[in-house]
Formats: sequence, structure tokens, C-alpha cells
Amino acid sequence: MAAQLCYQSKSGAAETTIRMPATKASSLRSLPSIDQLLRTAVAARLRESLGLQHLTVIARKVTDEMRTEIQSQDANEHSKETLLEEAVRRLESLADRESKVDIRRVINATGVILHTNLGRAPLSESARDAVSREAAGYCTLEYDAVTGSRGKRAARAEELLVQLTGAEAALVVNNCASAALLILTVLAADGETIVSRGELVEIGGDFRVPDVMSNSGTQMIEVGSTNRTHLDDYRRALNDQTRVIMRVHPSNYRIVGFTDSPGLGELAKLAHDADVFLYEDAGSGVLVDLTKYGLGDEPVISESISAGADVVSFSGDKLLGGSQAGLIVGRRDIIDQLRTNSLYRALRADKLCLAALEATLEAHRRGALEEIPTLRMLGLSKESIETRARSIADVLADETGFAGLTTTVISGESAVGGGSGPNVHPATALLALKHASYGADELQEKLRRSSPPIICRIADGLVIIDLRTVDQQDEPDVIRALKSLAA
Repeated sequence: MAAQLCYQSKSGAAETTIRMPATKASSLRSLPSIDQLLRTAVAARLRESLGLQHLTVIARKVTDEMRTEIQSQDANEHSKETLLEEAVRRLESLADRESKVDIRRVINATGVILHTNLGRAPLSESARDAVSREAAGYCTLEYDAVTGSRGKRAARAEELLVQLTGAEAALVVNNCASAALLILTVLAADGETIVSRGELVEIGGDFRVPDVMSNSGTQMIEVGSTNRTHLDDYRRALNDQTRVIMRVHPSNYRIVGFTDSPGLGELAKLAHDADVFLYEDAGSGVLVDLTKYGLGDEPVISESISAGADVVSFSGDKLLGGSQAGLIVGRRDIIDQLRTNSLYRALRADKLCLAALEATLEAHRRGALEEIPTLRMLGLSKESIETRARSIADVLADETGFAGLTTTVISGESAVGGGSGPNVHPATALLALKHASYGADELQEKLRRSSPPIICRIADGLVIIDLRTVDQQDEPDVIRALKSLAA
């Protein structure tokens, strides 16, 4: 027997008849309705967390998906009970998947300190407290509690930036790309900006220097070559339309070998003699010399100011170790122009960002760099990490060595990440995992699906955990997840 489904063809007057196997037709009739699915016990439980409207959307997705599968496959006939059970299972599974796409805590076991996909710099305890206790509710964002009058947004953060960099004034916007856009729009929208070809970089998330220039309205004038740009290249490009000479820190890549570029002091003299601005986009930027961590080529912002840069921008959530922000320091007259431009209002930072930033800058001012997780992780020795790794391996060997999970400690390298120090790979010790029943991909997935998710990497067929980026307080969670895999 076959059921008949009819539709009117648009290719003439002929009517086309499709014959559907009785098993498919019967299965389609047996599919639960959305209302029936929503009356199940599982749906009643999910309704409390998702709400009826969204749960109805998910239920519709489930029934549409099952209907499509029945129509497109040679399926066996299914009972109403079987199809309802399957629909309930899919409803619960889809709701569970959706609940896991929200922002939530993970354990970064990759060894990449400034992992862009995992939120870059983890905040210090004082920064977290500032967000949750001081800024999450009502706060003095634009209020002066001493005088009772309106206050200036980001006043404390800007004051700290001035103290730490030696600049005349400072401004905070929501990220470094915003900072570059604001500066170029205000200073050079009606003219030209000179930049070396070797500095026309693309950083993560498709951020390209030429695109920012184009959006700002300035005309980009490229000088020099990819690997060598001389002071005379800049000098020859100067004309009465030049507004800015821009220097961009290459950030996430390095050109080595036959290279040359003028120093910031030389560019400053050239710019000021020509009565144009010198702007440095310092990328990560640092407030203290990090040469001892192998990061000696990262611009120290106070040195850029001393060398004559009129305005400098850098990130808050990279080597500074704070929240996402674009930090701008420089001459007071320039900062005043930026602050009064209408674009600033669209780009300014919010209260949570500013609270975390203030706490981070306070730690820098006090010289308490060990409080900042990014700098603390950079300073960990291979020996201290190896001690922790062997301790975890010993615990697992004592309790689960017979259960198929093999854990060894090997030498390896961490990474700075976040577009910082691309050539810097601190030596580390790694927990290397292998399972008798799971391949590396499956083992990595199971760790990723643990609670909290443990994000690790695979190398040479082994799942690798680098404790450099794992807070010691999170080690019990790592051990518990590994024990569950071995059980």
C-alpha cells in the first residue's frame, strides 16, 4: 500500500502525484505535535529555565527535523510512543546544547596565556572584586561622591595612566581598534597619514590597519618596503596634506633578517619639524620592561612618550593584564580633541570594564605585578610547573593506573598569545594523556564537555595539558575530570 500526496505543478496544467510508502505516511501521522511534546515531564522541567516561548521554538525545531528525516530516508514505521520518546530526547539534548553556548567559565589548559578565544587576560582577584562588589550595581561611574556633582567617566583610570606613562592626559575607549579609529578620525580625516608598508598588519578578528584608516576618512600613504623603511622615505612623503605619521607595532608577527626602520625619536623629530602629529599604535603595549620574560621588543608606553610620540594607543586586556579596553595617552590638547568628538561617546568603555581596569592599574602603580595573573603566568618556571604536573600524574597513577588512562610528564613550550611575543615560547612541562579506549580527538572532546570545560590541545597524537595557564585552585577540577575518564 502507498499513501498519495498531491501538489499542483507550476510547469503546465498537469497535476503531479507523489506516492509515499505507507511506512513514511504512517510515521508522519505518528509524529507528536508541538503541544503534545510541550506537555511532557521533560518539557515541564525545561520550561522553568527556558520559558514557554523559547521552549516552543526548540520543540518546533525538533519536530521539523524529525519530519524532514522521515521524508528523506527509507525509514521503518515507528510507533507514536517511539517517536515521542525520540522527540523528548532531542528536545532535552538541544536545550542542553543551547545552554552551553553562553559565556561561562572554562579551564585554559592550552598553555596560551592570552588566548583570544578564551577571553585573553584573566582578571586579578582585586579586579574581579571591583566588578562584582563595586560596579555591578549602582556606582560612581559619572558622579563625584565628595562634591555631590556630576563626575567624569574613567577619571581614576585616566589619572593612573598618566602616572604610569608620564603622559599629559589619557582616555579610555572600548578596544584598541576603536582607539585607532578615533585618533585617525580626529587628527587626520581631512588629510593624509603616512605609514610604513611593513606595518600594514592584520591582527586577529580581521582587524586591518588599512581598513581602519579607510573608515576614519584619512588617506593612507605607504612608504618604504616590507622589510626596510628609511627616514628619507617618510620625509619624501611629507606634503601640505600630511596630518599624521603613524607607527604600528607589528604585534603578532616579526620580520627578521635584512630589516631596517627609524627609531621613534627620529620619527618624532621629523614629524614635529614638519608640524604633523606622531601616533604610535603600540598593540599590546606594556607599562614595565618585560625583557626578563623575553618580551623586550614590546613597546614600553612611558618610553614612547619620552621619545616624543604625541599620542599612543594600546590594549588593556593583553600584557597589561586587565579588561578589554583601548587606552590612549598623549598630549593634553590631543586628548581633549578626542574626548569632545561625538565618536568618543559611541566608543567609550562601560562601568564593568573601567572597574576592572582601575584595579589592574592600581596593582601596576603599587608594583604588585604578582597580583596580575598574566604576568604571574609569564614568570612561572618550568621547574615549578613540572612539580605540579608530576603531582597530578602521581595521583592519577595511584588511583587509576589500571583503568586505561596513561599520564606522563614531558617537556614542551607555552605561548604568550593575543598578538604578543610571537617568537616567545616559555619552556614548560606538559601532562601528556593517552587512553586505551579513546583516540586523542575523543579524549579532548570529553575534557571539553566536562564541567567546567577543560580546553587543551593535541600534539603528536597525545592530549596535552599545560599547567602554566591553569590556576592552582582549578587543579582539583582537572583531577576530577581525568579520574572520570579513567573510571
